[in-house]
Amino acid sequence: MQRSLPFKRFAIPPSVLAGFAAFLVAWILSHGRSTPYNNYVLLAQAFLHGHLAIDWPGAYIDALAYHGAHYVIEAPLPAILLLPFVALFGSAANQTLLACALGGLAIGALWRIGEHYGLEARANAWVAAFAFAGTDLLWASMLGDVWFIANVSAFAFALLLWLELRTAKRGWLVALYLAAVVESRFSLVVIAPLVLALLLASDDAALRLHPAWRSRLVGFVAVALPVIALWVAYNLGRWGTWDDIGYSMWFHQDPAGSPYGSPFALRYLSYQLQSFFLQMPTVLSGFPYLRPEMTGVALTWTSPALVLVAWARKPLRDTVVLWLMLLATWLPNLVYYVNGFAQFGMRHALDFEPFAAVLLLLALRRGIPRWGYPLMLYSVLVGLWGCWYWNAFIRPGN
Repeated sequence: MQRSLPFKRFAIPPSVLAGFAAFLVAWILSHGRSTPYNNYVLLAQAFLHGHLAIDWPGAYIDALAYHGAHYVIEAPLPAILLLPFVALFGSAANQTLLACALGGLAIGALWRIGEHYGLEARANAWVAAFAFAGTDLLWASMLGDVWFIANVSAFAFALLLWLELRTAKRGWLVALYLAAVVESRFSLVVIAPLVLALLLASDDAALRLHPAWRSRLVGFVAVALPVIALWVAYNLGRWGTWDDIGYSMWFHQDPAGSPYGSPFALRYLSYQLQSFFLQMPTVLSGFPYLRPEMTGVALTWTSPALVLVAWARKPLRDTVVLWLMLLATWLPNLVYYVNGFAQFGMRHALDFEPFAAVLLLLALRRGIPRWGYPLMLYSVLVGLWGCWYWNAFIRPGN
């Protein structure tokens, strides 16, 4: 019998290699810089000093003025992840480095999901490349601004959440990943009922509870309740009320908003549909020939390979739940008062694109259609062009 070589025991999993490669690409494109919009570093410093208001350096940092102090309105998880680095390096902690690492984590998790569904390495690589560079994930990772790292963090933890739901289904870890998603992007809380239903459901296609649903529920609740309590305490400490009113107050102060009403309204639907499906870059007479405006570029032109998700069929329950998650996380953005400005592409699409990426894995389990390759390649090249454009013209010295 042939004996296996000892070093094979220490082979690095392909998912780890894919994630590390994604991290390196993002870090190289970032030029090692740290974003000037490092709100989460400021928030981590505030946490370390025992308060919730940040030491506001000026108007270039988006922070809500409230009762004589300034507060970060974005969800706090990236600041929590930065705590050890801020403790060591203070304000010099590199927020962009964390964004690049989270981008790599997302791709590693997506690769592992592809392995779970039995994808060949080549198809897995194409989906990973599209999810990273064919969406705004790479662009957001390499910049690491406060708004962008929130998107990247939610993307990464949404994929880890799905991986756990389709493998071990440990209730406590599902709750922890769900909390990480929501505390990266508040609006993604809409997936919570679907997550809980999938956690408690039987492993077959039948609509019944799993025999271990009680223990899973106990594990889930054991994590969820303290997280909810901390979230309520965080809002009480900032706003004096149990719920988060930060975005509404920001909307009332924002010149693009309104002094009354909600930031979510049907009157914004046509603007959002135009943003997601029609908005094009401006054609120039000379180099660089195309200019992506600060209000973004529609998915039609940046990520046409998303159309492949329509071919996802099996497993049926996974396909249905993923579509429900995709729609649930997209709909709030379709009635929001801004489209994600300033941006390349449509960065708010990163809310639903983790679920679209998994649907793409399901669609390509039997192979990639010939017409799918040019769509994915085009999407990746456009994404790389967007990164180049921002490095060359928007943030050349940053």
